[in-house]
Amino acid sequence: MRSAWIRRFHPAPEAAVRLVCFPHAGGAATYYHPLSQAMSPHADVLAIQYPGRQDRLAEPCIEDIPTLADRLVAELIPWTDRPLLLFGHSMGAAVAFEVALRLERHGVLPLGLFASGLRAPSLRRDRRMHLATDAELIAELKNLNAANATVLADETLLGMVLPALRSDYRAIDRYHNPSALPLRCPIVALTGDADPVADTADVELWARHTSASFRMRIFPGGHFFLDDHAEAVRREIREHIRVVSAR
Repeated sequence: MRSAWIRRFHPAPEAAVRLVCFPHAGGAATYYHPLSQAMSPHADVLAIQYPGRQDRLAEPCIEDIPTLADRLVAELIPWTDRPLLLFGHSMGAAVAFEVALRLERHGVLPLGLFASGLRAPSLRRDRRMHLATDAELIAELKNLNAANATVLADETLLGMVLPALRSDYRAIDRYHNPSALPLRCPIVALTGDADPVADTADVELWARHTSASFRMRIFPGGHFFLDDHAEAVRREIREHIRVVSAR
C-alpha cells in the first residue's frame, strides 16, 4: 500500500503490531527513522509524513488538528489488519489522540497511545507562537533543541522549515478538546522534567483521557528528552507491547 502520508522505512511483515509515529511541529517522518530501525522486526513502524515538508513541500500544510486527524484515519484504516500502537511527540501527541478517538469510532481499538511532551488535551494552550516573527521562531527552535545546528545555520534550510513550523504552531496553538470522551485504550505519558512547554502536572492530566490504564514516565531533560533517552523510550514501547499482547 503506497501513501504520501506514510513512510515505512523498515518493513516488518511478520510483526504482530504496527507502531504509528506522529511528528512534532515542524517535524517530518524521518525523525522516526532511528526508532523504526530499532523496533524492526518486532514492530512494523509507520512514520507519518504531514504535507508541507520534505517530499511534500509543495503541498499546503493543514492548520487544524481535527482535520489532520480526519485525513490520517482514512489513510490508516487499510493498515488495521494488525493492531495499532500510536506514538506522538509534542504536536504529534495531539494528532495521535485525535486519530485514536476516530479509530475507536470506526470500531478499531488501538493497543495504546504514547503521548510524549504535551500537556493534556483538556488544557488550553496559552502560547501563540504562530504569531511570532521568524527570529522568534528560530529562537524557539534553539530553546527547545528541536533542530540541529546545520538547519539553524543554513538560511535555505530555514526558509524551507519555517513555513511548516509556523503552520503547525497555528494548529497546536488553537487545539483544545476538553469534551472528548475518554479513550478505551491505555495511555502512557512521557515527559521531561525540565520541559519549558509541558509542565509535569499538566502532562499527568492525560489520565483524564482514558477509561483504561494510565502510566506516566518522567525523564531527565527538556522538550526533546527522548533524543537523549532513546533506548529507554524504546524499552517503554517494547514493554507496553509485551504486556498488552499477553492479555
